[in-house]
Amino acid sequence: MKLQKAVFVLMGVMLLFAGKLSAQQVKTDYDRNANFGQYKTYSWEQVKTKDALDVDRIKSAVNAALAAKGWTLVDSGGDVSIIAIEMTHDQQTLNTFYDGFGGGWGWRRFGGGGFGQATTTTETYRVGTLVVDLFNTKTKTLLWRGTSSDTLSNNSDKNIKNLDKGVEKMFKNFPPGSSKK
Repeated sequence: MKLQKAVFVLMGVMLLFAGKLSAQQVKTDYDRNANFGQYKTYSWEQVKTKDALDVDRIKSAVNAALAAKGWTLVDSGGDVSIIAIEMTHDQQTLNTFYDGFGGGWGWRRFGGGGFGQATTTTETYRVGTLVVDLFNTKTKTLLWRGTSSDTLSNNSDKNIKNLDKGVEKMFKNFPPGSSKK
């Protein structure tokens, strides 16, 4: 009975760490020579995704983030053109469960024992990545890139919520230099 409790506690700890490892990752980079103060309008060039339903979701999330920064969406010919790409891939993690520690150094009075048996399983999960690129429309040069990666769920509502959260994090300090004081 104590062994079962120990195994369940270890499984819980492993799941906790697995959840932390798969936390959303957001990164941004930009052209250090660009003057973002000169850009006020934008238009969509393209959204690439395998799921047609995600096109409007991505546009909606980015539009909300840019509107909050005072940028205006125009049908075409904006100061900035946006290309967004959504990709998915499978990723694997290893989970090892120990089912009886059996002692170890100093246990059982004379230091014998060993570590018992271990079972390792492979878990495969889907990871989604969104890349948002902002280009100077006239010069076609890349001004800014944001990426957000997270584990995908079978629950569409949860994926939409994570998409919105990722885009919000991407544009948190946008335009570059705006948060410096």
